[in-house]
Amino acid sequence: MAQRWLVLAAASTMPVRVWAGGTSAAPPALGPERVHSSGAFTYRLPEAWQLRADARPGVVEAWGDPALGVRFVYQPGESGLDALHAACRDERLAAPIDMDPRLRYEYDHVGGVVLNHRALDSAFTVRYDAKIEGHRDWRQRTVTIVGGGHSLCVITYAPSAAWKKSGQARATLDAILGSVVLR
Repeated sequence: MAQRWLVLAAASTMPVRVWAGGTSAAPPALGPERVHSSGAFTYRLPEAWQLRADARPGVVEAWGDPALGVRFVYQPGESGLDALHAACRDERLAAPIDMDPRLRYEYDHVGGVVLNHRALDSAFTVRYDAKIEGHRDWRQRTVTIVGGGHSLCVITYAPSAAWKKSGQARATLDAILGSVVLR
């Protein structure tokens, strides 16, 4: 049976501060359900978003306007939650040499249970040496879920300025996160 984990469902089981700062912007219309190549989960994206190639097995990345991105990192089986979460937090937009090593955390390793799956959530900002998609300062959120034979990270990227000022950017990324269904 497929298990859906929505942001609203997660909000009831994880600390309030993770979900604080929400927006009243209407979520965008998402396109049809897409099935990950493993068949282990599905997700939905806004229609205009484009998938980008990634040579690593299990990794899917998509980007849309205005410079918002999501990366799904899937591994079959149940990995160690802490170790996988730490590895997924390192899924940056550039190599470590090309960014400021000082991260500014909003929160880190906030744990909980999302529909019977163990979960960790971290969010921080990072400054890159060169502009990426027109921006140097980015907010990254990493949600890691392990259980039921699955190990999945969903990493969202938003320019810091857009995250702070745009309720629509928040609503878009929350809608994508909420669309994921583990099978």
